Amino acid sequence: MKKMMIMAMMMVMTITANAMSYTAAKNEALFLSDKMAYELNLTAAQYDAVYEINLDYLMSINGNGDVFGIWWDRRNADLRYVLTAWQYDKYVTLAHFYRPVAWKAGSWTFAVYSLYDRGHFYKARPMVFVTYKGGNNHKPATHYADRKVNKPTVHHGNTTAHNGKPSDNKTWRNTSGHSNNTSNRHIAQNTNSNHSNGSGHFGGRR
Repeated sequence: MKKMMIMAMMMVMTITANAMSYTAAKNEALFLSDKMAYELNLTAAQYDAVYEINLDYLMSINGNGDVFGIWWDRRNADLRYVLTAWQYDKYVTLAHFYRPVAWKAGSWTFAVYSLYDRGHFYKARPMVFVTYKGGNNHKPATHYADRKVNKPTVHHGNTTAHNGKPSDNKTWRNTSGHSNNTSNRHIAQNTNSNHSNGSGHFGGRR
């Protein structure tokens, strides 16, 4: 009995060690959202919502099995409500946004840092940075279906990443070594093909 209790405690410790702290998730969500705001021409309202969605996703993953699991599905579904059609189409072609995090060698890695210098920001912190503590993605239905979010009315031209690389260059390689091309668009429309645990629960619309 005592041996079983020790093993259970070790499992809990392992899960906790893989989980991202609130402070870490908050800082990573801010950096990622700032770059999404820059490349996708987000409005202030979209920036707030995207930060919330990214924070929820990062706070919900506990290890490699969660990276493309149900919480990734929920992130994509929520973003469909928040982004315009052209913004979402561009989002799914950019691996550093669409697949932003990986679990490697016992730690989290973030694709966005391969394109942007740490500490460089384009915008001020979103209004919800201090007040939002997470949890919208744990609601049965998407929180953003009925939330009014102002969206840009004009398609924004191509932007350039901070290090000078064109942000929508479809020949870049993602973290898995595959070309970052329009196949992402197909994956986004059918995320069930990426994993086997509970996908398709969170439908979205543009």
